[in-house]
Amino acid sequence: MPKVGMEPVRRKALVDAALRVIGDHGSLAVTMSDIARQAGVSPALAHHYFGSKEQLLIETIRSLLRQLRSDTVAALKAARTPRARLSAVIRVSFHADQFAPETIAAWLAFYAEAQRSEGTRRFLVIYARRLRSNLLANLKVLLPDDAAERIAEGAAAMIDGLYIRQSLKSAPIGIEASIALTEDYLTTQLRGFGR
Repeated sequence: MPKVGMEPVRRKALVDAALRVIGDHGSLAVTMSDIARQAGVSPALAHHYFGSKEQLLIETIRSLLRQLRSDTVAALKAARTPRARLSAVIRVSFHADQFAPETIAAWLAFYAEAQRSEGTRRFLVIYARRLRSNLLANLKVLLPDDAAERIAEGAAAMIDGLYIRQSLKSAPIGIEASIALTEDYLTTQLRGFGR
C-alpha cells in the first residue's frame, strides 16, 4: 500500500491554522510563528511549505474558494429547477462552514487586505464573479436579461451584506434568518414577473 506523504497533511493543517489565527485576530496581522504554533509545527517548516506568510495567506484564500466552489457545484447538481438552484446558491452562501465566526473574520480580513494587495483582490473578484454567475445563469432562465442582472446584483449584495452584518457580533443574524431574508427578496422580485 503506498504511503501518503506528510506534505499535503501539513499544508492543510497550516491553512486551517491560518484561518483560525486570522479569525481569532480579526486581521492579517499575524505571524508565521502564530500560524505554525496553531498548527503544531515549527515556523521553519511553515516557511518550507509556503515560503512566506503571503503565500500561505494566498493558499488560505484559495482553500476557502475551493471549498465554496465544491459545495456550490454539489448543491447545484442536486437542484432540479432554476428556482431550486437559486435557493441552493443562497443556502451554500450561508452554510455553517462559511458562516463560522473565524471564517467570517478571515473573509473580512482578506477584503481589507484587497485594498493593498492585487493578489488578494484577484481572488475576491473571482468569488464575486462566481456568485453573480451562479445567480444570473438561473435567473436568466426565468426573467428578461436586464431584470435577471438587476436581481442577481441585489441578491449578491444581500448575501455579502448579511455576511458582513454577521461579523458585527453585536447584531448577529443566524444562518436560517439570513437564508430566509435572501429568499424573501428573491421571491418578491420573481413575483413581480409572475414567477
